[in-house]
Amino acid sequence: MVKKVIRKHNNSGNCFVCGVNNDWGLGGRFYELEDGSIVGLFNCNFKHQSYPGRVHGGVICAMLDETMGRAINVTEPDTWAVTGDINVRYKHPVPYETPLIVTGRISRNTRLIFEGEGEIILPDGTVAAQGHARYMKQPLSVIGDLESNGDMWELVESPDDPAEIDIPELKK
Repeated sequence: MVKKVIRKHNNSGNCFVCGVNNDWGLGGRFYELEDGSIVGLFNCNFKHQSYPGRVHGGVICAMLDETMGRAINVTEPDTWAVTGDINVRYKHPVPYETPLIVTGRISRNTRLIFEGEGEIILPDGTVAAQGHARYMKQPLSVIGDLESNGDMWELVESPDDPAEIDIPELKK
């Protein structure tokens, strides 16, 4: 199903998941879609391996965590949060050197806490992993000062940023 991109989300400089300056990171790019969900686009490589040809389970968890956690920014653009707990169900191996789509959306939202859910989707529509997490809303000043640590948080546009994202029909 093709979905329109409403806006691209910011990247960090050094974050493992979204950092544009982290040579060992995932370099994820995040987009808000017309249906209110978030999509992360990833293409892992051998640096993210567990068994040969497979992405490490901790990396899979990190991709889901970041994507689900960003979903709050659709309705609350200035809200930051930290993970309280996360549950991941690993259903199929996730190969590296393969384009991955990671989805995230809010399943519950209160004043202090929100919950998110999401999936890692392989190009053929196979749901390789599913996640659910709870996040505690906190101001950025409590989480950390990006600039004093030599980091950044800004929109990093690219000529290959999509205007639409085709999410394959899910095979569970």
